Amino acid sequence: TDLAALPLANSDAVVVGDPVVAVGAPLGLDGTVTSGIVSALNRAVTAGSAQEVSYINAIQTDAAINPGNSGGPLVNMRGEVIGINSAIAQPQGSMRATGSIGLGFAIPSNQVARTTEQLIENGFATYPIIGVLLDGRHTGEGVLVSVDGGADGTPAISPGGPGEAAGIQPGDIILRLDGRPVTSPDEVIMTVRSHAPGDTVTFTIRRGGEDIEIPIELGERQAE
Repeated sequence: TDLAALPLANSDAVVVGDPVVAVGAPLGLDGTVTSGIVSALNRAVTAGSAQEVSYINAIQTDAAINPGNSGGPLVNMRGEVIGINSAIAQPQGSMRATGSIGLGFAIPSNQVARTTEQLIENGFATYPIIGVLLDGRHTGEGVLVSVDGGADGTPAISPGGPGEAAGIQPGDIILRLDGRPVTSPDEVIMTVRSHAPGDTVTFTIRRGGEDIEIPIELGERQAE
């Protein structure tokens, strides 16, 4: 084919308010183009079923994204791909996709590039981990590292994992990652997954009333 591939932009350079265009085939209508702006960055989004949850540290846009847009590019005004459209928000209680309500989400291009390079080179992709279990029942400030572990026997701190090596302890409260506040386990997971295995992320931890900073070199796990 004589068609030129769209270049990938550096998604870390995207800012809120940037104009964007979403391209896709909503409801089978090939070549549909909608426009909008970048509404937010680093939006913690989960997609998929309970059995296969995908965690996305997403770019949010108000460009109309509908069923069938997934996999299409989100493009800046230079014709560069800043993300891959992947999910839309639905009103609470909706059991099926109903269409755009101005809340669309795209996987950032830097994350797309890392994953595709791994698939091409290795035939599989990996994602970064910290090896700690987070307690979703915690309602206070920050995110609580589990004290007792999971009901299925999962340890609070994985033996030999990055968290244990860095000195994370059960009952620690995670306040910030690289200075960015976190308020839910999903935010911690998605912030970690916006990095690559081997990167170092600084966790601000509250322990015994004292805030301390702990750098963690991220581990690696193969995606299923």
